[in-house]
Amino acid sequence: MFITRHLYLTGFRGTGKTSVAARLSAAWAVATIDLDDVIETNAGKSIREIFSSGGESHFRDLETEALRVVAAGKPSIVSLGGGAILRAENRELIESTGIRVWLDATPEEICDRVLADASTTERRPALTELSQREEIHRLMAQRRDLYQASADHHVDTTGKSVDEVAKLVMEAVGRNGGENA
Repeated sequence: MFITRHLYLTGFRGTGKTSVAARLSAAWAVATIDLDDVIETNAGKSIREIFSSGGESHFRDLETEALRVVAAGKPSIVSLGGGAILRAENRELIESTGIRVWLDATPEEICDRVLADASTTERRPALTELSQREEIHRLMAQRRDLYQASADHHVDTTGKSVDEVAKLVMEAVGRNGGENA
């Protein structure tokens, strides 16, 4: 499948962005990029180490730099970090270079998914002093309007398999990879 713009998957951690991107990549034979992987590769550190040594602001700077490079590259399916939409510059870049799909789920399901995935907890630091469940509820509430404003399409992943979500994304953007979206 040929796409002419990036397909950005946005949403809170645990909504399935990376897994869905892999399924879409296979279905459309298009490269997939996980922005968090790009950041870690560029920094030579894990996200947790970046936060530990430079704080969230430093991480967000690295995220914006990585997004600029990715956005300027060949159209691909891009799995964004959950906070990539926090900066206006990032939101503008994402909007101007691609189709934006917000993957969403209930806070309860996200918490269950995150707690079940040891690599997520190891790789990503807590962003508040709250319990994981409370942090997810609070941050999702704080970010909901930004996710909504930063999306061309919205797909609820609650109770759905990766294949079901990928199918819904394909239907939302069109089977041609979103060129007419």
